[in-house]
This record gives sequence, C-alpha cells and structure tokens, in this order.
Amino acid sequence: MRWLFLFFIVVPLVELYLLLWLGSIIGFWPTVGITIVTGVLGGSLAKREGIRVWRQWRTALAEMRPPETGVVDGVLVLIGGALLITPGVLTDLTGLFLLLPPTRKLVAAAIRRRIDAKIASGSLQVMDASSFSMGFEPEPMRWSEPAPRASGSDVVDTTGESVDLDAPVLPPRGG
Repeated sequence: MRWLFLFFIVVPLVELYLLLWLGSIIGFWPTVGITIVTGVLGGSLAKREGIRVWRQWRTALAEMRPPETGVVDGVLVLIGGALLITPGVLTDLTGLFLLLPPTRKLVAAAIRRRIDAKIASGSLQVMDASSFSMGFEPEPMRWSEPAPRASGSDVVDTTGESVDLDAPVLPPRGG
C-alpha cells in the first residue's frame, strides 16, 4: 500500500517541484521543449531497444535456449519507455537509466538475483490471469500458495495419459 502512495502522491509532487525548479532556472519554454524532446526521444529509444530485445528473444527461442534475459530486458525497456514519455525530470532520468543497455543490465541482474533468492527460499508467489474476476465471479482475487521446497530428490512422480495415435487429424487452416 505504501508503494501506491509513493507512486501516485509523492512522485508527482517531486516531479512538479523539479519541473518548476528547472523552469525557474532555464525558463518556461526551454522546460517545455525539454519535456517534449525527452518524450519523443523516449518513444524512439524504447522502440529501438524493444526491437533489439525482441530479436534477441526470438533468436534464443530459435536456438532452443531459455530467453530469461530477453524477458527481463523487455519489461525494463517497456517501463523505461513509459517513464520517458511521462512528463517530468525524475521519470525521464529513471526511464533513461532503464533504457541504456549497461545500466539496464545492472537492474536486470538485481531483479534476477532477487527472483532466484525467492525461488530458493520457496517464498516466490505467482498470480495467474485466472485470478482476475472481472466482477462476474463471486471469488476475490487470491495469491497462489508459496512453491513447495525442493526435497533434494531427482525423482519426478507423474501420471501418464494415453493418447490415441490413430485418431483423425484435422487439416491445417487456410490450406
């Protein structure tokens, strides 16, 4: 709850203060110009970096390796672009920090370390899309239970399902 307070109340107030402070130093129109330029540059930089990350992600999938870095980078590029498009000095600096590859790698590494630690401790909680009720289901949104801790055994217990290989196959679409 305190994060929402920080995000919706404190950050806009700090942004307003910084914009007024910058405007008093360099003037109104230069401040407006900087705000517009950072928005345009943020959009184009986010697009360029997003395309680059998307290509890396697709290459990883084509090489049959997990695209973990691409997913984290993609989310950081998306957040960085949104922050640069948002008017304000603090959001522009944070967005630029997230869009530049060297600093984004630092943030991504910190995020991955935190996720790995939560997985190792069994405290990672994941919410899936089925938890969203859209107002029609009577059950409230719930977090999943923490993942069970690994037992140290390499045995995986599963239940098989028989598949009829002689079942008719539907023809491909559009063909």
